[in-house]
Amino acid sequence: MTFDISKVPSPCYLLEEDKLIKNLSVLKRVQDEADCTIILALKGFAMWSMFPLIKEYLPGCTASSLYELQLSHEKFQGENHIYAAAYRDDEFDDITSMADHMVFNSTAQWHKFSERALASGVSCGLRVNPGIAEVATDLYNPCFAGSRLGIRPEHLTPTDLQGIEGLHAHALCENLASSSITLIDAFEEKFAAYIPQLKWVNFGGGHLMTHADYDVDALIARVKTFRKKWGVKVYFEPGGAIAWQTGVLVTSVLDIVPTDTLPVVILDISATAHMPDVLEMPYRPTITGAGLADEKAFTYRLGGTSCLAGDVIDTYSFDEKLKVGSKLTFEDMMHYTMV
Repeated sequence: MTFDISKVPSPCYLLEEDKLIKNLSVLKRVQDEADCTIILALKGFAMWSMFPLIKEYLPGCTASSLYELQLSHEKFQGENHIYAAAYRDDEFDDITSMADHMVFNSTAQWHKFSERALASGVSCGLRVNPGIAEVATDLYNPCFAGSRLGIRPEHLTPTDLQGIEGLHAHALCENLASSSITLIDAFEEKFAAYIPQLKWVNFGGGHLMTHADYDVDALIARVKTFRKKWGVKVYFEPGGAIAWQTGVLVTSVLDIVPTDTLPVVILDISATAHMPDVLEMPYRPTITGAGLADEKAFTYRLGGTSCLAGDVIDTYSFDEKLKVGSKLTFEDMMHYTMV
């Protein structure tokens, strides 16, 4: 996209709709050819102005909280799925009034809420932990040792599945097709005894299907084999894949603060609010036209407007001196940001 940055309000997430459509077309191909269903994980992308477009390609959303579910219910108006590590008594009836699929993280939570859930008519599932190691960073790895996310096979019994229609196995984070296939293989190996009594299986998110290096054909072939063998409905719920490489975050310089080391630029955004993975992962986002420290003539640390002392993005260099009002463009800022 070519745009005049001076005419873009700041701060602003700027979406390239043609790139979103390109990603959605890949996901539609996977759905059509593999006979599976892909839904939008709201934690990865929640720009509801795009819901009418996304709904042309995907049938619904998955939420991880009551208010995410309410967003899907009111603004998307398709299939409503929800998973939470634990549900609250005072929110449960509101959730079941909107959810079509509801996934429980433990057998204890399922036994506690099963009667109310089944009475509501929602399709109930359990999250299981296949114990694979496809994510290098434990912060983002649902299957690291001691993970609280999902039921390990040794802790599941046939009695636990009474009333259960699906199993949910989320074990990836922005992985390529080989990891997607590893997940399906591990699920099939460790939970095969339970699959014949299920109506659906959800292989969760983290499948970066729209990445240039993702082998879509390999995934389609593996899902077709799984569907042919077991006959259950298959769901995926990618977050990053939908909005991957579809837009930028435009920000402006509010102030430049001298320090005992480098000058610090205060932007009209916050790392902790607008790009939390910068602090949590951590990672260094790309700024259009900027370089590494001292690579170009003028070097600054970039920080945000919050009161958090560590609200610092990283150190960058520029060809020209920055000043109050200068605008910067952070690249690939549509996914896992505005949540």
